[in-house]
This record gives sequence, structure tokens and C-alpha cells, in this order.
Amino acid sequence: MPAPRIVLCRPSHPGNIGAAARAMKTMGLADLRLVAPSRPPAPEDAWMSTHGADVLAAARTHATLAEAIGDCAAAFALSARPREWSPQVLDVRAAATAASAYGGAPVAFVFGNESAGLTNEELFACQFLVHIPSAPDSSSLNLAQAVQVVCYELRMARGAAVPAMRAELPATVADLEGLYAHLEDAARESGFMAPGSKLRERWRRLFSRVPALEREEVNILRGLLKALTKK
Repeated sequence: MPAPRIVLCRPSHPGNIGAAARAMKTMGLADLRLVAPSRPPAPEDAWMSTHGADVLAAARTHATLAEAIGDCAAAFALSARPREWSPQVLDVRAAATAASAYGGAPVAFVFGNESAGLTNEELFACQFLVHIPSAPDSSSLNLAQAVQVVCYELRMARGAAVPAMRAELPATVADLEGLYAHLEDAARESGFMAPGSKLRERWRRLFSRVPALEREEVNILRGLLKALTKK
């Protein structure tokens, strides 16, 4: 399935192009299109792209937006400004979900110029208008920041898995019972646990609130108790 396309219309700052390439790379996207950039490639592109240099190097330049999205099944226009007349309006998360429904067909997310945004003509070349929700008294996001938000939402909508933590052996019931017995011995030996105390029930309740306690963690606690009782 082709990954979504990121289209920058009339970008004016090379650094933003490089930063957008970096944002795409971190989220596994590689299809970057530039529509009538106002400046030729500059060192700032590469400086800001970091590990996204390959995305930047493969970016294709188009004279018009129609040329950049002509083969797409849908185009999603990003704008911070509400429009009186516009295509269907979605928030960015809903847009990412909608984009994933197109299956094997390419889709594009279209961003406007840093200062002026998208023109009405560019907006109506797209089928959806997308907003990134923000605080009422805030200004709009920087171009590269907006690209990063969209790329993240696209990745999550496509089912990106959170990297699993290192697998450790879980503590067994026997491990926990050994810990409870060790706690009781240490509490009695130190004089901390008085006759008739409810500590036994309380520490069982305490550890019941710790999900998936690991065997190594139980061993650490028992090692600490052993060291303390020796003293």
C-alpha cells in the first residue's frame, strides 16, 4: 500500500523543507512533493533534514498542485483558517483515519505557503479541509511542525505498534509469597510489626496494585530486606 504523500505548496524557506523531510522520515513516510518552491535548493534544506536526507533528495518538484496530486484518489488540504466555503472539514486525526480507508490508492496531504497558506484555488483542488486543533489564543503551527503532527497521526492510523519493552520473567505466586514472608520476618525482627498488626494485609493490597511485577524486581526487594536485616 503506498504511503501518503506530503505536498508543500510554494514553500518559501528551505529550512522548512528540510525539517519537513525529517518529520516524514521519523514517521516512515518518503513521498515528498514541492509545488513551485520560491527558492532553489539551499544548504538549509540539508541542515534541517538530519536523517531525512534521503527523503529530501528524492523529493519531486511540480509546477502546479494539479500536477502533484493528479494521480491521487483524495487530497487533504491543511489550513489553520476557517473558510466560509470549503470542502468537508475534518480534524487531523479524523483525516488520517479517512486517508487509511483508501487502501492501495495514493492520497496526499497538502500544505500551503508559510505566510499565506493555501489559496482558494488550491483548497478547492482538494476533497477535504483539515484543521489541527489548537488553543483559541494561539498562532498557527510552523509548517514543519504541522507536517510532523500530520505524519504522526498518519502513522498511528496505519496501525503503528509501540515498541515493546524488554521481556522479563513475571513474578509467580510463589515468588510473591516468598516476598510477603520475607517482609513479615523483617518487620517482626525489627520490631516494626506489632502483634495484631494489619500490615500483612496492607502490603498484599499494596503489591496487588502493581501490574505484572517481575521476578527480578521481587529479588531486588528481597535482597534489600536481607541486607537490612543483617545490619
